[in-house]
Amino acid sequence: MKLFNIINKLNFTDADEAKLHQKTSRRDMFNMMGGTAKAAAIASVPFALTMMASSKKLKAVNLAGPVEDVLNFALTLEYLESEFYIQGLDSGIIASGDQPVFMQISKHESAHVVFLANYIDSLGTTPVSKPNFDFTAGGTFNPFGDYQQFLALAQAFEDTGVRAYKGGAAGLMSNDVALTAALQIHSVEARHAAEVRRIRGLKGWITQNQRGAGMPAQTQGVYDGEENLTQGGVNVSSISSVGSDGITEAFDEPLESQAVLNIANLFIVP
Repeated sequence: MKLFNIINKLNFTDADEAKLHQKTSRRDMFNMMGGTAKAAAIASVPFALTMMASSKKLKAVNLAGPVEDVLNFALTLEYLESEFYIQGLDSGIIASGDQPVFMQISKHESAHVVFLANYIDSLGTTPVSKPNFDFTAGGTFNPFGDYQQFLALAQAFEDTGVRAYKGGAAGLMSNDVALTAALQIHSVEARHAAEVRRIRGLKGWITQNQRGAGMPAQTQGVYDGEENLTQGGVNVSSISSVGSDGITEAFDEPLESQAVLNIANLFIVP
């Protein structure tokens, strides 16, 4: 199916990583996109022209379904991530050595927005409108004036995305295309999260419910629940010599919609 071809073009491949260091501008990064992904981006123009900024904050949904609600919930998070990286790149705050990484991440997040909006429309449902964002959270943060704050919020957003997609997977089980796409986006988000965490000097994965040094207290909800040791109804520590740190590092825990809301709505302007 064409949708599978589109989403495959959005994956973060080894070839993409090799090309990162050869690109110097956001236009160059766009030109890295394959023909199918470019077509998807062009197809999104009518959506961009007709969407109006929402005056409402993100609302809780049942991540067990229906499919359209789960995808629109994911789309709102992709809007947030996409806009965050666009503003970050435009601000000039990103260290020169890290710019190729964030240019690539920005390309992916924008492509996720395009894909989700088009797919939701193909289901006969209206894609949710793009909200207005305030990444200072009313003056609490200064991500575009302080690079360490930018990195901290990038980590929080990416770690949230990884857990949110896992939380929403159950609600997409009835639609093979949507489930496959969501899981592939989940994989891309996990790569983003690992890269941002390593730039911050952390492991590429979450240990227990530790948010990591330098992370604002407001982000703790992203990490709560990651200390879980039970998988498939079995306490893994009872059948393995691996310590609890290693067990929690081996699994991403799903994040419920309310926990996602508590993070995202800090940055959505009503």
